[in-house]
Amino acid sequence: MNGADILIASLKREGADTIFGYPGGVLLGLYDRLFDSDIRHILPRHEQGGVHAAEGYAKASGKVGVCMGTSGPGATNLVTGIADAYMDSIPLVVLTGQVASELIGTDAFQEADTIGITRPIVKHSYLVKDSGELSAVVREAFHIAKSGRPGPVVIDLPKNMLNTSIAKAEGVGNGEAQLAGYQPNYEGHPMQIKKLLSALDSAKKPIIIAGGGVRSAGASEYLIKFAEATGIPVLSTFMGLGCIPHDHPLFAGWLGMHGAYAANMSTINADYLMAIGTRFSDRSTGDFAQFAAGAVKAHIDIDPSSISKNIPVNTPIVGDAKVVLEQLLKYISVFKAEKNEKARADWLKQIAKWGREKPFTYEKSDKVIKPQFVVHEIFKLTKGEAIITTEVGQNQMWSAQYYKFKYPNQFISSGGLGTMGFGLPAAIGAKIALADREVFDIAGDDSILMNIQELATAAQHRLGIKVAILNNRFLGMVRQWQQLFFNKRYSHTCMEFQPDFVKLAEAFGCIGLLAEKPDDVKPVLREALKVKDKPVVMDFCCDREENVFPMVPAGAGLDKMIFS
Repeated sequence: MNGADILIASLKREGADTIFGYPGGVLLGLYDRLFDSDIRHILPRHEQGGVHAAEGYAKASGKVGVCMGTSGPGATNLVTGIADAYMDSIPLVVLTGQVASELIGTDAFQEADTIGITRPIVKHSYLVKDSGELSAVVREAFHIAKSGRPGPVVIDLPKNMLNTSIAKAEGVGNGEAQLAGYQPNYEGHPMQIKKLLSALDSAKKPIIIAGGGVRSAGASEYLIKFAEATGIPVLSTFMGLGCIPHDHPLFAGWLGMHGAYAANMSTINADYLMAIGTRFSDRSTGDFAQFAAGAVKAHIDIDPSSISKNIPVNTPIVGDAKVVLEQLLKYISVFKAEKNEKARADWLKQIAKWGREKPFTYEKSDKVIKPQFVVHEIFKLTKGEAIITTEVGQNQMWSAQYYKFKYPNQFISSGGLGTMGFGLPAAIGAKIALADREVFDIAGDDSILMNIQELATAAQHRLGIKVAILNNRFLGMVRQWQQLFFNKRYSHTCMEFQPDFVKLAEAFGCIGLLAEKPDDVKPVLREALKVKDKPVVMDFCCDREENVFPMVPAGAGLDKMIFS
């Protein structure tokens, strides 16, 4: 066996069935062996497209995504996606080619210090120095990527490590990864759990905030059971959307800059806050000092560095969201909160009243297409069952507001890094993971152009993804900020010059559809949904200066929401 054989066999041992990869000189030996492998290889048209597709695959499937690029520019083109996965806790194993060991440090052709470049944005990284280490390295990499707080792991592969032969008996081993210095804590401390429940027992206006960690841990079922057992309303962060169904009577909406009025008001007025699997991003909290200032706070998170980093808490619990919620459910019978039964009933009524007073809404029009209308029609025509990926900007916020999510991992978006160009390749990865599900990328006209080349990948593999472009011929979110805070000085955000998206789609071997007025929206969506074996790009000519509301200005408290 040579290093390439060991690598492929090790990937298969870890359950990897798909690689999103782009070949190059130092990877030729590996690609030669992949030619005979049954691992599915998807060739993106840019390495960034490949890593985002691996992210979409990972989030949709719950498995570790695998992507690969060659040395130098191939590896550096992966960096944005690695950073994106790190911010959003997505498990990836990223394979990068490297020049031969003896050439490292000589400024060889297509050499880059991949380990040094990516060190701040990975959970761990490996530079393979002996092909006999490859099997153990791959085993460890998958274990680290998917355990604890998930994230990306880089394996840098010098050319000679892939081509060196070793005895077959030394090749691929089995067994569990044994990492003495890496032991994530899964169970919450019993005393801390009792402390949490004791404080919760006294609360009259409690809330639960569910973050992306609930999704990562597969804890949605236990979150719902706990909420129902206690009668506590649940808010989600942007990344936690879908962890509890949108129509569940205890769901109060998602909080933050463009979140629901009821959710933000609940946070402002709560006397007890229990956060699960969230890093308390500034986009969720607004002004840190004012966030839930009157509430006693508990925080459950697998990552101890996330606890009290942004928001100080009274009861920290380090542990896996699913495991800790199971523990809480075992203890919950001791704490009935009967003395606050009426107060909690009034609290739920108040939250429902806030929801009725100021729901997500927009001014409807029969003359110009409103982007919110497009998203809502996608929701209705797919019966809320589609997987939704997004680009970044206004399209992303409207998707979160007007597509009502039922399931965890149904909403796939770039949260922490806010990466334009994410949605299309992520949709490809999601569709490859779940071929029988309808997958929509809700896009902006500029963000889609960041990785538009991936339409070729989707067409080649006959993936029936749907791309809905909310086309306002602006860098929409940046323009909105310029309108609200810079006296409408639209500096370099007007994008009048753009391609004909219908013709562009057709040039890539896809179907292109155009909607120019509101009456076109439903027929275009219905036509797109008929297509199963080819990508469809829909160009919706939307109201140019429509804004995303509500909105909390950057740095302000959640009580400073503006609605128009």
